[in-house]
Amino acid sequence: MKRTLILLAILTLFPEIYSQQVDLENINNHFSKGNLLKMSGGFSANSVCYSGNEPYGRDPFTYYLNGTVNFNIMNAINMPFSFNFTNSGSNYTYPSMPNRFSLHPGYKWLTGHFGDVSMNFSPYTLNGHLFTGAGVEVKPADFPLKVSAMYGRLQRAVEYGEGNPNAPVSYRRMGSGAKIRYEKPDYRFGASIFGAKDDEHSLEWAPDSLSVFPEENLAISVDGEFRLADKLRVTAEYGVSLLKRDIRRNDHPDMKFHAVRGSMDYTFKNNTIGIGYERIDPGYKTLGAYYFNNDLENITLNYARPFLKNKGSLALSGGIEHDNLKKEKDSQTRRFISSAHVSYAHSEALNFDFTYSGFQTYLNIRSQFDYINELTPYDHLDTLNYTQISQSVALAANYVMKKDEIRIHLLNVNLSLQEAADKQGDVVPEGGRTVFCNASLAYGLQYLPKQMTSNLSINVSTSRMSAQDVLILGPTFNIGVPFFDKKVKTAFIASYNMDYMEGERQSSVWNLRLNADYTFLKKHRFSIHTTYRDVESKKNNKNPYTHGLTFTAAYNYHF
Repeated sequence: MKRTLILLAILTLFPEIYSQQVDLENINNHFSKGNLLKMSGGFSANSVCYSGNEPYGRDPFTYYLNGTVNFNIMNAINMPFSFNFTNSGSNYTYPSMPNRFSLHPGYKWLTGHFGDVSMNFSPYTLNGHLFTGAGVEVKPADFPLKVSAMYGRLQRAVEYGEGNPNAPVSYRRMGSGAKIRYEKPDYRFGASIFGAKDDEHSLEWAPDSLSVFPEENLAISVDGEFRLADKLRVTAEYGVSLLKRDIRRNDHPDMKFHAVRGSMDYTFKNNTIGIGYERIDPGYKTLGAYYFNNDLENITLNYARPFLKNKGSLALSGGIEHDNLKKEKDSQTRRFISSAHVSYAHSEALNFDFTYSGFQTYLNIRSQFDYINELTPYDHLDTLNYTQISQSVALAANYVMKKDEIRIHLLNVNLSLQEAADKQGDVVPEGGRTVFCNASLAYGLQYLPKQMTSNLSINVSTSRMSAQDVLILGPTFNIGVPFFDKKVKTAFIASYNMDYMEGERQSSVWNLRLNADYTFLKKHRFSIHTTYRDVESKKNNKNPYTHGLTFTAAYNYHF
């Protein structure tokens, strides 16, 4: 008990704790000889030399000195110090009073939250909103009932122009809530309730002209899940939110919003089929969340199964979502989402992977003529219909050509395609379609006795954007070799690429890199990095040939 009081006193005297968890059940461990005080940190020194005529305005010489030291007290308190010096200035930092403080003591199945903390009850009630106060979680390991509760200030009162004229005006808001859940291996049921209310007297001047009113909210949700013979899993949740936009006026009716979501997964003969549904009323809002998607209804389907004696797997999913549930908006949006993933391992040496995803958004703007004129089925307002389409396809193949105790030969192929388009009616306007295509072929060699690796690849990228065709291609070679029992690691990388626009070459770029790292006594590391870049560009008439050489030397020490 005495040690617990000492720890709490230290936590009070040193408020530099941002978010600390203290296990009170094992409090004696915090006072062990090894945990009483620990110091860690590091120091680094870097120098950069540059020579060239590239239009970047870089200094010919730059140095950096950086250091950090952190004192840790009983694995609960951190006191960090840091400094850095360069030839362009210097600064340092030291522990200071934080703007947020939180403490999370725990004892067996009981956990407390004090200070500036957040908790999650349900997406429809309390969902990650920061509050200043206290919370508790009771989760006995051998008992099916779990309980959580909280109380605190959700937002402080901010007068107009207080401190920062751009700061949002807000009333002081207090909130409280609780969550209860009963869990068994084959089923669970739960419920949560959350309430919040603004203090209408917390501001000297009522900001009605800014459409800021004192609000009050009560949100409730119930949820459940059950399994049947490990083949059928059903989940469901229903939420309701009662919101009063101005507690000072009785002539403003309370608003009531509903939300529901559910899913069902069924497994049979290695097949898994799932369906999900969600509907959220327009305007659904809870004061226990910063942001909430509403006015939507969606349904999703998914299917998965292995094939060819579990060498391959297939996963498919698709869904549709739309808004404007009450037909009160001037526009309606529908979204279609689909994806597919196929993987196949023919053997340990050869495997394939294929992925497809598609996203389509359809927007229909309702013209005022819809209300003025009675349209016939032959009237079309295609100019008010917009569709956004996005698709991507990726294919990867890996082949181990040869493998023995000395060498491994690898071959890798990657293909990817992405497309995005905006349609107006049934027509894609000029420049409204963008296509990206990338292909790479790589050969790798690993020499196991020396742990040497090398790779040679060819990359080709094409794109059509703003009605222009662009092609970029070129090879890349890299090799890495360790020396002196792996204490020194070296790498050399060379690449050359050219880019073409409408068939005419625009530029060519050479990149050469040489790196070396040396580590000794596990905590000290020296490294040097040299980069040479040579560019020939037809787009730069004043300086078509540029080059740059950069040399970096660094020392790092960690303790």
